[in-house]
Amino acid sequence: MLHTTWKGAISFGLVNIPVKLYAATEDKDIKMRYLHKECHTPIQYEKRCPNCDRPLESEDIVRGYEYEDGKFVIMEKDEIEALAHEKNKSVEIVDFVELNDIDPIYFNRSYFIGPNDHGSKPYMLLKQAMEESGRIGLAKITIRSKEHLAAVRVYDKGLMLETMYFPDEVREIDNVPDIPEELEVSDKEKKLAKQLIEQLTTKFDPSQYKDERREAILALIESKISGNEIKVVEEKPKRNVADLMDALQASLDTSPKAPPKKKKAAPRKKKVAK
Repeated sequence: MLHTTWKGAISFGLVNIPVKLYAATEDKDIKMRYLHKECHTPIQYEKRCPNCDRPLESEDIVRGYEYEDGKFVIMEKDEIEALAHEKNKSVEIVDFVELNDIDPIYFNRSYFIGPNDHGSKPYMLLKQAMEESGRIGLAKITIRSKEHLAAVRVYDKGLMLETMYFPDEVREIDNVPDIPEELEVSDKEKKLAKQLIEQLTTKFDPSQYKDERREAILALIESKISGNEIKVVEEKPKRNVADLMDALQASLDTSPKAPPKKKKAAPRKKKVAK
């Protein structure tokens, strides 16, 4: 059973839908702790004021915004919460748009939306209406004192909310150095590149992909726990191909989906006249 992360309501027009949010994804990265090398005791990190040279308790700590180097304005917790108090429990849909109009760079985190008390009928009404119209809802939501842009969309048999970055949170690609403006690419190179794309094109099946590094680390951990001998697999040397055309052709030839090469037919023996 998923744990509720947020309770509130979705509103569009005069329709109000009581809902709950549930985290739709989880980070399965392997967590490791830092230990003292000598005795393997977990390292502690204490909150300490370097000016007063003493440890601090939670009640001794306030939040401040550094508006100049070394100068802070103190922000009280209740002051910040009061600014967004009215919006804390609302997902207000302000527009409906096409999903394809949104670049994936804007998406941040996914939440399943479930109906809350007496919310099942309006929940299903919104789902079916969006499903048939082919639109998604653009909304605003406040989670943990931060306001997010959000997309409300149909997902499988229910609804999903994707928190999004605001436009000023997305960096400009013009700031990336050394992106070439125009470079001449030959028709042969483009043809081979397109052939490689076609050869590797398939229907998306998420079950075919796995975190191989995480699985290898878990296997290593299990080996250490059980005391088995650890075997390090040597990495296969990569083929060094300097020429772009050669690299494309080699990629086509060595691709797992490359069509089998046709065997050359043996030359036919000439009949000798008797």
